[in-house]
Amino acid sequence: QVYVVFSEELKCWCRALVQSVWCQADGYQLSCFLVDYAKYCYVPSESIRVLPGAFAKIPHRAKKCRLHCTKPLTLHIDYCENTAKIGPAKRWDTAAIQHFRKLLE
Repeated sequence: QVYVVFSEELKCWCRALVQSVWCQADGYQLSCFLVDYAKYCYVPSESIRVLPGAFAKIPHRAKKCRLHCTKPLTLHIDYCENTAKIGPAKRWDTAAIQHFRKLLE
């Protein structure tokens, strides 16, 4: 379900999908995906509202997606044999993520 949350970063109300909720000492905190900005943000539970029916029918401008069959790679360095090879990795490294974001821009 899509809700309306106030984003401190954007200084406006945005449509959002709630990803998770957790309890803190001063109340509940929500992890949200802003469907019109393709951003993730954290908001307090006081900053969430129910979306009026007419606005819920407007299509989202952002879609969550993944790259099909694309696996992360990294450079494996063997200091004993003085070699370097590109091989599979468990996670994308920071440089690869930054390069991909620059390509998208």
